[in-house]
Amino acid sequence: MTRQAPNHARTVPLRPVTVRPTTARPGPVRPAAAAPPGPAPAPSAPGEPLWRDLVGDVLRGERLAQERTLKDVAEAARISVPYLSEVERGRKEASSEVLAAAARALGLGLGDLLARAHGELVRVTGRRPGAVRGRSGSSYDGLCLAA
Repeated sequence: MTRQAPNHARTVPLRPVTVRPTTARPGPVRPAAAAPPGPAPAPSAPGEPLWRDLVGDVLRGERLAQERTLKDVAEAARISVPYLSEVERGRKEASSEVLAAAARALGLGLGDLLARAHGELVRVTGRRPGAVRGRSGSSYDGLCLAA
């Protein structure tokens, strides 16, 4: 019979784990837990936001600009309020169908949503749209998403 490692040993977090400061409480001091075995998560490049954060920011910004509630947009998009909230906060990686439905509920097309997210990416990273992308030598200047 083979022995499997616990689940936490086989997972790699998508985001670096952040430690939040807590208030000191009186009581016994517990020893620190050992880090689970396995590869350490790769550090994210500084200044490179996650796509889901950018898309969520665009969705939330448009919703707030229209002075609409989460409930109103979620009902129009036919998705749950908690799920839309998590998409807006960058906690969930939404499918293209969900993104298209949320965009339509806000009066946008999927292309509009993605173009705005791309514009935000360019703004945040400080890169020009035609900047050199590496060694590939490709002259393609479009937006490409891979799932």
